Amino acid sequence: MKPVVDRLEKQYEGKVEFRRINVDKDQQGAALMQQFNAQYVPTFVFINTDGSTSDLKVGELKKDQLVAALDRLK
Repeated sequence: MKPVVDRLEKQYEGKVEFRRINVDKDQQGAALMQQFNAQYVPTFVFINTDGSTSDLKVGELKKDQLVAALDRLK
């Protein structure tokens, strides 16, 4: 997943902010997992500029699935 996300991060630079959180090592990780009711890694949370959740995807995704979720962001 990392190579795909790295490429998309470059492609969407200036349009989308990517945050990667290691839920095992980051202090906020457990709180975020609970906030979004996430139980599995990876979990992708897509958040609009107004703070609302646009989409949440669990598990490894294909590039086109990530692109579709990113393109729906407002």
